[in-house]
Amino acid sequence: MITVEHLKKDFTYYKKHTGLKGSLHNIFHRESLTKEAVRDISFSVGKGEMIGFLGPNGAGKTTTLKMLSGILYPTGGKVEVDGYVPWERKNEFKRRISIVMGQKNQLWWDLPASDSFYLNKCIFGVDDGSYRDIIMELSELLDVKELLNVQVRRLSLGERMKMEILAALIHRPDILFLDEPTIGLDILSQKKIREFLKAYNEQWKTTAIIWRTSRHCVTGRLLSTRGSLYMMGNWAISTGYWERRSCFP
Repeated sequence: MITVEHLKKDFTYYKKHTGLKGSLHNIFHRESLTKEAVRDISFSVGKGEMIGFLGPNGAGKTTTLKMLSGILYPTGGKVEVDGYVPWERKNEFKRRISIVMGQKNQLWWDLPASDSFYLNKCIFGVDDGSYRDIIMELSELLDVKELLNVQVRRLSLGERMKMEILAALIHRPDILFLDEPTIGLDILSQKKIREFLKAYNEQWKTTAIIWRTSRHCVTGRLLSTRGSLYMMGNWAISTGYWERRSCFP
């Protein structure tokens, strides 16, 4: 389902000196620097598996997610997601994946969540009958049925996160990427979202990768069906059936 081989990503940027003198110096003599965000990482994920992708801030987890979803081009390496190369961004590939990022909103702030759901329904070409069934099923599982027509800005953080997950599942994706989906939530809200994701995975066999920081690793560890991959500084430790073969700076 997902195969990653020797994936690498470098970012090039320029050193900026302070003050007017520094700005003039930068015009004629810019110093180029390179940040190694992801270093030679390799792993594979099978269909229907849920994997915890854990590590401290700055370990390269979100950068890896963006390469797996086609948002970023890698510096080197090979990635295949459900038979597609992500950064080619083919429509068939985009219909098979979905992303939920705890610090990024896909819902329209001043509109009810139901309007954003309908927009996603039109974008992905979901037929009316399937759309109604999906909304009814997922809203009941997430316990947000009575909140569908409430403005997103009036929802609590936990309620908004549930709506974000529902929006990501409108088109029944085969692969779901979750970047800190329970960040900032209380323990009970985190538990409800974990229970929902586990039940959804068991029913639909959706492949899911959960990105978490080392401070909030419980979600990734409890949901993982095959183990977790930990990024610790410039090396990685694996649990479950993972092999110790990946490396982050």
